[in-house]
Amino acid sequence: MAAESTGISGLAERYAAALFELADERHALDAVAGDLRELRAMLAASGDLLRLVRSPVLTRAEQGKAMAAIAADAKLSNLTADFIAVVARNRRLFAVPAMIEAYLATLAERRGEVTAEVTAAQPLSDAQQNALGDQLRRAVGSRVAIDVRVDPSLLGGMIVKIGSRMVDGSLKGRLQRLQLSMKGIG
Repeated sequence: MAAESTGISGLAERYAAALFELADERHALDAVAGDLRELRAMLAASGDLLRLVRSPVLTRAEQGKAMAAIAADAKLSNLTADFIAVVARNRRLFAVPAMIEAYLATLAERRGEVTAEVTAAQPLSDAQQNALGDQLRRAVGSRVAIDVRVDPSLLGGMIVKIGSRMVDGSLKGRLQRLQLSMKGIG
């Protein structure tokens, strides 16, 4: 199993590096990053789309046609759409989520940014994201790219992970800690 995940990781990094080079040559790093973030959100929101990229039953042509329709509907840039078409043609759609993460990590590294994974109970407004970015920048001492995911089960607040550090300020986390401390008293 570990060898399989390393294989997918290496594969994803090679594809992401190729996309990064092309995007850099065409001065489209940010446009492609935006497309990939949108595609990542679509994959997270749709079980059907996730099944499509993971399905060994569908043919290359079927996967390619479906992904082309999705790219057109999402108005992805030509470079991103062409990249997805090549990935589908090569039967590598299963590695798209890892390719997205590898591309975004390479972009952040190039810019000297640290990525903060933020899981919030509700979507954050632009003002809230900017304020959070400023706070994290001061705390970390470098530029911070914020990757926001929404998890309503947190009830309120958010969880912030930067590298190996994590701060759980969610209501769910607080309730769990309270429950544990009450068990210790009894």
